[in-house]
Amino acid sequence: MNEIWFLEEVNLFKVLCPHFYSTYTKEHAFNSYKKNDYIYFEEDNASKIYLIDKGKVKIGYYTEEGTEVVQSILTRGEIFGEKAILGIDKRNEFAQSIDNSTFICPVSKENMFLLMRKNKSISLKIYKFIGLRIKKLERRLQLLLFKDAKTRLVEFLNELCEEYGYDCEKTGDKVIEHPYTQKDIASLIGVSRPTLNTIMNELKEAKIISFNRKIIRFLKVAT
Repeated sequence: MNEIWFLEEVNLFKVLCPHFYSTYTKEHAFNSYKKNDYIYFEEDNASKIYLIDKGKVKIGYYTEEGTEVVQSILTRGEIFGEKAILGIDKRNEFAQSIDNSTFICPVSKENMFLLMRKNKSISLKIYKFIGLRIKKLERRLQLLLFKDAKTRLVEFLNELCEEYGYDCEKTGDKVIEHPYTQKDIASLIGVSRPTLNTIMNELKEAKIISFNRKIIRFLKVAT
């Protein structure tokens, strides 16, 4: 189960989206984005938190040399722009739609704080989520800086396994049904697509994984 979409079995979209509250319904609307549209840029005012109703969003930043660094790729049900809750006034990352049809629910900081004050339990879960997100980003940065490409891929696949994996009763394999393309994965671990293909095939030949377009399997080691 995706720990962000159902954090401690709480559907964050239904909890946080103003569309589910009669007080806000009349003044609330979803925003739609096409592929490559930016939702916000670095240095923009951090005045809103965003919930993904449909599509995929890339979060990242640019180095001084102009190199793009992808921090995360988020899918339906996930939230982003959450640092606004922490009192950060300016964005230090960009958010970009990478799907042809992405629908976003924007929530102002003021409305978010109001919803959180009304439900202290949800408030605690949101702050826990923010802590987990920051910890995950720090771990990924360490991998990008200090680990080789193969190690970065294996670590990323382990993350996918935690979020999307389940046991196959027939074979004993760990099956990962995930929403990412090969381009997404290559961006997240900081390699080119040809390099990713090479490493994936090396792991396949070593009988560590098997894969197709949407499913990756960690193969059970024969005993």
